[in-house]
Amino acid sequence: MRLVSQVIISSDIDDTVIQLEGLQQSERLVKIIKEDTFLVEDAKLAIEKAHMASEETTVIIIAAKTFSPVVQNKLLKVIEEPPPKKEFILITPSKATILDTIRSRLPIMVLSQDKEEEKLALDLGQLSLATVYDFVQTHKRTDAKAMKVLVEQISKEAIYSQGYNLDEKTLTLFSNAFIALDVGSPPPFVLNTLLLKLLARKKR
Repeated sequence: MRLVSQVIISSDIDDTVIQLEGLQQSERLVKIIKEDTFLVEDAKLAIEKAHMASEETTVIIIAAKTFSPVVQNKLLKVIEEPPPKKEFILITPSKATILDTIRSRLPIMVLSQDKEEEKLALDLGQLSLATVYDFVQTHKRTDAKAMKVLVEQISKEAIYSQGYNLDEKTLTLFSNAFIALDVGSPPPFVLNTLLLKLLARKKR
């Protein structure tokens, strides 16, 4: 791991930030860490920090469980053409939510996932109205915190299955699900909406 512009995929954001801090020598670190969703105002702050003049190299670490396409597009220009002596490190748990435009500009490092993830009890390759209904029924008592973990798992499975049109529209589904859970929407409703919309994005 180095203090250079990159995307780091990590299930433990706090630990990854600590590891990066341990690499600090003469660099200045600026950290913008969000527990769940990285907001537009957070992106504006990161851009402001990038344009602040400094003699030493400034490493801007931005981290969150999800970065919406709107936020990523806002960050794109400064990532594409960073001001002098500025490095951007973006940390998030799922590669599925990173836009192709960002991926094509920054190297991606996937840190080994220490904890064994519970297998998703839903075959996204065989997704249908019937399997969506059954899966939502089994999670009708799941709370918002556990549902966020589930949404994250579904996003990873969707990208690895290669059975979906993973364009900006599809990635927005996952960001919107996190946002809906943050504002108090019923978790089963969020799950149902996500899976039905994902089903519509399935490759024919």
